[in-house]
Amino acid sequence: MILDHIASHAAGPGRSSSTNVLSRRKLLQAGAAAGGGLLLSLSLPFSNGVAETADADGFAPNAFIRIAGDGRIVLTMPYVEMGQGTYTSIPMLIAEELEVDLKQVQVEHAPPNEKLYGNPLLGGLQATGNSNAVRAAWQPLRQAGAIARTMLVSAAAKRWNVDPASCRAQSGEVLHAPTGRRIGYGALAADAARMPVPESVVLKRPVDFKLIGTPAKRLDAPAKVNGTAVYGIDVRPPGVKIATLAQSPVFGGRVKSVDDAAAKAVKGVRQIVRLDDAVAVVADHMGAAKKGLAALVIEWDAGPHAKLNTNEIVRELEKATLDSGAVAQSIGNTDTAMANAVTKVEAIYQVPFLAHATLEPMNCTVHVRKDGCEVWVGSQVMARAQAAAATTAGLPLDKVVVHNHLIGGGFGRRLEIDGVIRAVEIAKHVDGPVKVVWTREEDIQHDMYRPYFFDRISAGLDDKGMPVAWNHRFAGSSIISRWAPPLFNNGLDPDTTEGAIDLVYALPNMHVEYVRVEPPGIPTAFWRSVGPSHNVFVTESFMDELAAAAKQDAVAYRLALLDKTPRAKAVLALAAEKAGWGRPLPERVGRGVSLQFAFASYMAQVAEVEVSKDGTVRVRRVVCAVDCGTVVNPDTVQAQIQSAVMFGITAVLHGEITLKDGRVEQTNFDSYQILRMNEAPAVEVHIVQSPESPGGMGEAGTSAIVPAVTNAIFAATGKRVRKLPIDATALKQPA
Repeated sequence: MILDHIASHAAGPGRSSSTNVLSRRKLLQAGAAAGGGLLLSLSLPFSNGVAETADADGFAPNAFIRIAGDGRIVLTMPYVEMGQGTYTSIPMLIAEELEVDLKQVQVEHAPPNEKLYGNPLLGGLQATGNSNAVRAAWQPLRQAGAIARTMLVSAAAKRWNVDPASCRAQSGEVLHAPTGRRIGYGALAADAARMPVPESVVLKRPVDFKLIGTPAKRLDAPAKVNGTAVYGIDVRPPGVKIATLAQSPVFGGRVKSVDDAAAKAVKGVRQIVRLDDAVAVVADHMGAAKKGLAALVIEWDAGPHAKLNTNEIVRELEKATLDSGAVAQSIGNTDTAMANAVTKVEAIYQVPFLAHATLEPMNCTVHVRKDGCEVWVGSQVMARAQAAAATTAGLPLDKVVVHNHLIGGGFGRRLEIDGVIRAVEIAKHVDGPVKVVWTREEDIQHDMYRPYFFDRISAGLDDKGMPVAWNHRFAGSSIISRWAPPLFNNGLDPDTTEGAIDLVYALPNMHVEYVRVEPPGIPTAFWRSVGPSHNVFVTESFMDELAAAAKQDAVAYRLALLDKTPRAKAVLALAAEKAGWGRPLPERVGRGVSLQFAFASYMAQVAEVEVSKDGTVRVRRVVCAVDCGTVVNPDTVQAQIQSAVMFGITAVLHGEITLKDGRVEQTNFDSYQILRMNEAPAVEVHIVQSPESPGGMGEAGTSAIVPAVTNAIFAATGKRVRKLPIDATALKQPA
């Protein structure tokens, strides 16, 4: 099982072709691995170079397959598993071409190595995010499996002195049909390692797929259910102590004084660590650490942001949208078109700061020695975690060992390394390993938040109510400018503008501007579906406003603008059909629709929403149609959409981080509410079969559901929601 292998290590858009040629010099080398096995090393599209020869164990690969003498097949995975199904879907690619059962492919976490595992879809960084794991692995991992299969067949044919064309691979063996002879991959591995690497291979045609496109049970599920799966928070190296901490309640603040006498008197408390802007309590267990933390008397110097409130940030954003910004997209002449428009529609939209609130709170285990540092963590950015630990510990990079683990919720939070830095800072003062665990309050009040955005949008309609001009200007933080500066150019980045530009609709005149405004006193970071989580809400809500202004049906209005994007038109029509669009509904129940192209996938959602007389909103049903290209595991697609829908509904109904006197007001799930089980709607997923290359699935559902819900609220009540989260008092039925 995949997780058995992981646990053992933990303790210590375009059309694909079925006849792609793989260059031996550019993409792989093969050789004898230790123990007489075949080590197939390949340079994936996220590689910065060709695999290099290492030691007697074989190659130092970017991502590689090992076939051992006992038949075990191990895939070293450059991506992390955080619930999205990566460790099932990607092994399916190998297993498909290698002709083995999925359960025969074991996965091990890749070590940090930016050079070997850099992902060009994320600027050459070793990272898991942007819904691109399957997209990036789709072609090269199938090629790797096909080449390994070809070499195994050649080795068997040579052993039997027969034509390779008379042999075929099946279920982890090579068969010679004329004589009925068969031999397992393990027995062939040593011979296969000495075979020449084929210059090219023919990949399977989709019609011949046995695994790809079929439902596959998650290979990590049993270990997660029985408790043997190892997350970062589960790690317990010998002698480990547990620490929790209090950081300055105001970002940028400092510790002025600490009275730790009462904390030291708590049974089990071993040590108090004071840093410039935080205090940590080190103890035998979390209970003692929390009691010790509560007993501390800390005086803070709040610093320059002591009086900062959310309203001040919003005023700055609003003011910024009055000035020109960087032009993200310009088509035609919107000024002329707007001047000649029969009807003009304009609106202002706002979305708030949002926390991640992952199920597994922030944690990191560190052991700092004079000559090295060892880190145990669940991170979406392994190489960055290693580099941050090395810098903080004052050690060379090669003296820092990082063990990656399963992640109990990433959502972009673990694309950041602040938790690793903090843990190393504390561990430098502790003799032995220390696990730093953030309380839920610390997790929410010291998160790095989805940015606040302020949007001005307007459109001009012709005499038939169709859009002839579209203007959109918005202001907010650019996460990319901090996280990956080379990707921020001319005032723009691809994340902040995704969902606001390159819309699926035929808009003859369109002008979109972005104004970068970095808020003081609150850090921003990626949040599930990132740019589209903001932009799709605005564009799809406003498209609904245009349909209403034109007195046309919301679905029919959109369909009329989609003749040049047939994939978008197909998912919209399918979602509407399956949702029963147009059928009568009870009073104060409405349907809302949204349509998007994001993360290289087309998606339409219809939400059925009930608004009670007191303004309470309940999402009753969600119907989703998706064209995400070739589907590897339809079960994963369905699960990801269901998960993303719940995440997005949480944002619509409850999600908001606010500042008062420089402090985050929300503290735990009572004040930063997550969608409850009894609030969860029925979610139907309909997948459009497509021959295109895979699109992303991990985040698309989050951005699509938000405007579907708010548009449904309008259908139910006649009231527009232009600012999130919804205000129930504004939706009350008049007495």
